[in-house]
Amino acid sequence: MFSMTGFGRYSRTDGGVTVTVEIKTVNNRYLDVNVKAPRIFSGEEEGIRSAVRERLTRGHADIFISFRDLRDRERNLNLDEGVARAYKEAADKIAALFPDLQNDVTVFNILRFPDVVKSDDEDELDGNLKDALYSALDGALLGLNSMRKTEGEKLEADMLSRMQTIEDITSQIELRAPVVAENYRAKLTERMKKILEGVEIDEGRILTEAALFSDKCNIDEELTRLKSHISQFRKICKEEVVGRKLDFLVQEFNREANTICSKSNDIEVTRLGLALKNEIEKVREQVQNVE
Repeated sequence: MFSMTGFGRYSRTDGGVTVTVEIKTVNNRYLDVNVKAPRIFSGEEEGIRSAVRERLTRGHADIFISFRDLRDRERNLNLDEGVARAYKEAADKIAALFPDLQNDVTVFNILRFPDVVKSDDEDELDGNLKDALYSALDGALLGLNSMRKTEGEKLEADMLSRMQTIEDITSQIELRAPVVAENYRAKLTERMKKILEGVEIDEGRILTEAALFSDKCNIDEELTRLKSHISQFRKICKEEVVGRKLDFLVQEFNREANTICSKSNDIEVTRLGLALKNEIEKVREQVQNVE
């Protein structure tokens, strides 16, 4: 079992190039991958997303990529004269609009403006850089999943503990349920005695009313399904990717608990039903964190 929340970071150096990848994941119903990387890696975005999809199935993942190229290589710089001229003309217009301001545009200033000078290899992703990218990505994903696995084990332990509580409450309701009809028959008999004051009571009519009440508030099916859901929950927890299955199963837990409360005509069963719903809600909240 994996949590959807985690963090992984890894740096890889290859031939003088260092690439660092950081991945942060949070809860999300579906898999959503957001890549933030220098323009040189723009052609690899689909490859990056594909690598992430192989390791993650749910959650929102933010991927941050940075690199340093310390290789000693000859670089050719290309001047975009049109861009440089446009910057100079814009500066002159501003100076004309505001004659009191000093026009301090220099050649060095223009060189620093965006897109004026470009390197021949600025947008070229060579072999060393690409290998370092995917190696760093793989390392970051391994670190991320290690953290998610650890957190997932904690979530599993918590949910299984609560599942035991749910099972205990279910057993208490199961013990209490047969008493409800008998209590109703006894109360009905006592009430009829007070009303009729000595007149012979039709015991058959009392039994019929008690039987009708018992059938109306019968929760045997709901209890049977709850016990089945508990067993299924524990089996599913042994799998790795469980979020969607558990999410659906918890909805079924809620359905049975709501039916038990609606059929209840006994204060103790109602109290236990509400306690049951409270534990189910706590499990549901934890399921939202599971992949």
